[in-house]
Amino acid sequence: MFLVRQIFESFRFAVNALKSNLLRTILSLLGVTVGIFAIIAVLTIVDSLEKNIKDSFNFLGTGVVYVDKWPYTADNTGEYKWWDFWRRPNPSYNEFRFLQTNLKNADAIAILARKGNMVIRRKSSSIGQIMLIGGSEGYDKIFEVNVENGRYFTLDELDGGRNVVILGHEVARALFPNNESPIGQEVKIKNLKYIVIGVVKKEGESFIGTPSNDYACVIPYKAFRGLYQTGTGRWNETGSSIGIKGKETDIGLVELENEMRGYLRGRRGLKPTEKDNFAINRPEAIANVIGSLFDVVGLAGWVIGGFSILVGGFGIANIMFVSVKERTSIIGLQKSLGAKNYFILFQFLFEAVFLSLIGGLAGLVLVWLITFIPMGSLQVVLTIKNIVLGLGVSTVIGLVSGIVPAAMAARLDPVAAIRSN
Repeated sequence: MFLVRQIFESFRFAVNALKSNLLRTILSLLGVTVGIFAIIAVLTIVDSLEKNIKDSFNFLGTGVVYVDKWPYTADNTGEYKWWDFWRRPNPSYNEFRFLQTNLKNADAIAILARKGNMVIRRKSSSIGQIMLIGGSEGYDKIFEVNVENGRYFTLDELDGGRNVVILGHEVARALFPNNESPIGQEVKIKNLKYIVIGVVKKEGESFIGTPSNDYACVIPYKAFRGLYQTGTGRWNETGSSIGIKGKETDIGLVELENEMRGYLRGRRGLKPTEKDNFAINRPEAIANVIGSLFDVVGLAGWVIGGFSILVGGFGIANIMFVSVKERTSIIGLQKSLGAKNYFILFQFLFEAVFLSLIGGLAGLVLVWLITFIPMGSLQVVLTIKNIVLGLGVSTVIGLVSGIVPAAMAARLDPVAAIRSN
């Protein structure tokens, strides 16, 4: 009951302060508004950028570890030793089968290879700059292959390396422009005929232009090997990669990584003193690099907004000092009627917090309006986390700015306060 009464009284005094000195209060709260706007706007844009960029790497799958020839990032010293990496052999189909047979901590495993700048033809129509992907059994369990029309490969088609293909949405639209169904039709890849068995659902362009299934074609991995050499150890072959999806119970995929490293080292005959001649890559490594870059940008937002909030804090403190002076006789009257020091203290503290929250809410509204500004493929979203952060910072600023004026009001002598007029 006391808390409700305290909040009501503080809210009433804050409203009266706004009404009686509207311009002064608005100018004083402007610092908090600008500060919260600067901090939350930067954090919102940074979070949105980070999310959009990380979503752009969804084509690598989630919860997946890759065996590759080349690592995604530099080593712990910050050096990318390409002169050592280029001598490594590419992961082979036999190694894929070996891991598929022996791994106990894998939910799915697949070998894949990619070839860019391909031209796909159908009669007099053609489309270039297409990514050709060869995927083995398990490819659809590691990557999202959302087949909209038709079906996915059967096990017989994958094992037999049949000439069947799943087209990306834009590839199908370019080769079959008049709403003609592509299913069962023939297309040509490197002058070889392939039967279309499916079309992937439209994905749209990613934020940073990472590969999209819209401009890709997927064929069985063995059919891909009929077009390009993979895993033979030759310098001019097309690189392949083995993707392994870990189990949900394997936190951090530590057990999977240790198991596959042990099997691969044994398969390749590496001695205990020899270094790995393969790379174990994780998509999270790219995400961590991106996250560290955005941490710096977020810190800059805090520094810029911090100065504005500091000015806003001084403004709120100024309002509270003036309020204490204007209401000195009222404070004395309240104390003479039995009001305790903590009641007066909380009354002014709540008032300072309310005023600061008004400025913070104004800043959050400005950030919310930013989310409606078109920014191309970047989707800016004001998250609940940032809203709570903005309100939290506003509350802290109100408490810090109001503590000294509130303490002064609480320590006033009731007799001297009543006689102040």
